[in-house]
Amino acid sequence: MNDFSCTVKTWDGEYAIALQHLKSYDYLPVECEQMQVICDRINRVYSSGLEESVQKFLEMLGKLNRAYLTGLEEKVLTVLESEITHKEAWG
Repeated sequence: MNDFSCTVKTWDGEYAIALQHLKSYDYLPVECEQMQVICDRINRVYSSGLEESVQKFLEMLGKLNRAYLTGLEEKVLTVLESEITHKEAWG
């Protein structure tokens, strides 16, 4: 945090944001940690080489204003993580 801005880490990078443009969601510390985990998972699998529909799905997950994934969202993200990890392992 600086005098007039802070650096915000999101699913698609880090941004310097002016303080007046920040909105608080009043997350509890545990919810902040959950958001970080979700963000990190999305960041690990997101790339410009993915199919457009997969990119859009991951982008929408990154824009959610809640600190959890639904059961279906969790399953789809887990499948994507598995597929991408499998492709990286086999080159």
